[in-house]
Amino acid sequence: MIKLPTTPSMRLDNRRAFVTGASRGIGLGAAVALAEAGAYVVLAARSSAELAQVVDAIRARGGACEAVEVDVTDVGRVTQIIENYAAFDILVNNAGTNRPGPMHEMTLEDFDAVMNLNVRAAYFVAKAVVKKMQLKGRGGSIINTSSQMGHVGGIDRTIYSASKHAIEGLTRALAIELGKDKIRVNTICPTFIRTPMTEKTFANPALVEWIHSKIKLGRIGEIEDVMGAFVFLASDAAAMMTGSSLMIDGGWTAG
Repeated sequence: MIKLPTTPSMRLDNRRAFVTGASRGIGLGAAVALAEAGAYVVLAARSSAELAQVVDAIRARGGACEAVEVDVTDVGRVTQIIENYAAFDILVNNAGTNRPGPMHEMTLEDFDAVMNLNVRAAYFVAKAVVKKMQLKGRGGSIINTSSQMGHVGGIDRTIYSASKHAIEGLTRALAIELGKDKIRVNTICPTFIRTPMTEKTFANPALVEWIHSKIKLGRIGEIEDVMGAFVFLASDAAAMMTGSSLMIDGGWTAG
C-alpha cells in the first residue's frame, strides 16, 4: 500500500496570536479568522469601545480572545504590554494609516504620521514579540500587512507606497535573520479593500474608475477576501514559507 502524504492542518488550536489595528477593517478580519481557526487572540488597538464590541462578537461565535487598548506608536508602552504577556506564536502587524495626496501637498507631519505607524511601530512590535518567541524556542509566524503598493506605485500614494516598500524589505531581512529560530516572516499584500480607511477613496469616482481598470477580477476587495490568508500563513500549511509576499490584489501586479 502506497503511503500518502498528509495535508498539513490549518487549525491554530493552542496557539496565541497578537493582532494590532484589530478594532476594524483588515485587522478585525484577521482577529476573527485566527480565533475561528482555534487561536487565542489578543486584539490591540486605540479604541477601547470598538475593541470591546469586537471581543464580545468573537466570543459570541465561540472564539477565545481579549483586548488591550494601546497606541502602538508608543513603543515603550506596547513593548511593556507584550513583555507582560506569555509568548505569542503568531503576530499580525496590521496597524497602519494613509495620508493620500500629491507629493507637493504632503507635509512633514503627514510623512511622520504614516512612517511612525506603518514602519516604526511595526518594527518595534515585531522586536518585542520576537524576543519572547526566541525565549520560548518553538518558532512562530509573523505576518506583516503590506499592500500591493509595496510592489508598485500609485496615484497620490508616495508616502504610503514608501512605507509598504519598507515593510517588504523589513520582512525579507527578518526572514533571513530569524530562520534559524524557526520564526517565519511573510507579508500579505491586498489591493483596495472596503474598510473605514478607504471610504474617502471610494467616494471619488475618478479614483474608483482607475482602481477598477487595474484590478483584473473587476471588483473592489472585501475583508473576507483577506481573512483566509492570515490563517494560511499562521498555520502549518505555510511551514516552508518565509520572506514571501502573498498577493491578494485581484491581478493588479500581474501586469
